[in-house]
Amino acid sequence: MTDDRFSPMLSSTPRLAERFALWHAASMVVISTWALGGNSDWARTLLSAWGCLSVFVLCRGLFERWRQPGACRRIIWLWPWAAFNLVVLLSLANPNLRAITGYGATGFIPGGERLWLPSCARPDQAIQALWLFDALFLTAFNVAFLVRRRTALRRLLLFVAANATALAVFGSLQKLTGAEGMFFGTIASPNPTFFASFIYHNHWGPVALLAVAVCLGLVWHHARSAHQDYRDAWHSPTAMWLVATLLLAASIPLSTSRSCTLLLLVLLAGAWLHWSWKRVRHAARSPRRTLAVWGGGSLLAVGTVGLVYWLGQPIIEARVEKTREQLTAAHARGNLLGSRSQLYQDTWRMAQEKPWFGWGMASYPTVFSRYNTQTSPVDRLPVVYVDAHNDWLQSLAEHGVVGTVLLAMLGVLPLWQLRRYPGTWTLLPRYLLGGCALILIYALVEFPFGSPAIVYLWWLCFFVAVRYRQLEALAH
Repeated sequence: MTDDRFSPMLSSTPRLAERFALWHAASMVVISTWALGGNSDWARTLLSAWGCLSVFVLCRGLFERWRQPGACRRIIWLWPWAAFNLVVLLSLANPNLRAITGYGATGFIPGGERLWLPSCARPDQAIQALWLFDALFLTAFNVAFLVRRRTALRRLLLFVAANATALAVFGSLQKLTGAEGMFFGTIASPNPTFFASFIYHNHWGPVALLAVAVCLGLVWHHARSAHQDYRDAWHSPTAMWLVATLLLAASIPLSTSRSCTLLLLVLLAGAWLHWSWKRVRHAARSPRRTLAVWGGGSLLAVGTVGLVYWLGQPIIEARVEKTREQLTAAHARGNLLGSRSQLYQDTWRMAQEKPWFGWGMASYPTVFSRYNTQTSPVDRLPVVYVDAHNDWLQSLAEHGVVGTVLLAMLGVLPLWQLRRYPGTWTLLPRYLLGGCALILIYALVEFPFGSPAIVYLWWLCFFVAVRYRQLEALAH
């Protein structure tokens, strides 16, 4: 199989299916990011309904390729997804909470389920959450299943990065002008820490991190081929993607997402060290030019940091002061995690009660109130938590060990099969998987996968990286 051509034995029909999969994936990028990150009822319904087209695309691809030897080998990646769906569907018929209505309110008490079967607290919410997850996941999977050209994958990444850059510029202008609502005040935000089209700034941060990883991968790809297709690197798309990287990177501290700012520094520091190592390796050929390029790049990086700080100085200094106060209070209590420590302990107790299958999909907001031990110091009322601020712990509480392992297998299985493909990895898929790894680390202290936009973009970047690696190996 070649890089950018279909095999002669294939008809033109699979190309149509490939284009449709790419078009559908790109449309989901726009909807998931601009529709409040998917964090509203109407946006979730829209994403679920529009994502249903992924089932048609998948069935069409299976129908077109089932006669071709080895063409459907990647369909094996879906067995953990099918098993996860089976567990959730079985839980719908086995509710572990009973609704009680009285005095105009509805409450829930435990009991009534078959203990040896998967169960769920709220079947109505579980089926809606499963519908949304399947729509997002299958749309991203279809890219890996149907696309057979690396140029098509790069164009999709170009669209993802361009869309994120537009959001970064839009959000930065909105923040610097002091807009009191989303879309320059036209939409009231339930959270004052909104950014761009995202209700929660800690949901914009992961989107920007993934987009920075995409841009860095595209920078290295074009820089490597610049001497073949362009006069030099600066007359190639390399400069454009460097500018996009800077705009995206600047938007993260402006959004006041502290943890994502730290992860951004890790990503950029890794990219800078990688670039410096490349310069050192070429120093023997032209030491003066290498030193000039390295010095200029370092000055550009420092100047960019200074410019970002100058533009958002009041915002950044306010967050720094808030962080200092929180650290001082945590040090006085002798607990650096503060209230998060108790939240994690309570969530762990919730997970331990149903260790194998958990309390069911989307059950955390309903069930956690039974285990919550935190109260407000002002009125002594319980502190309400809708998310565990740790997606790993929340997965154990909702899906148990079985469901969490199946979700992990959705990513482990494709990576495991890549061992069959020899050769050296290029930098584009490496940076994509690096960005995905940072989001998994971030999920230890926040709930990025509570946003449908992040769920979709994570799986999209992951499957593009895996498929790109496969096509590289087949081309060489």
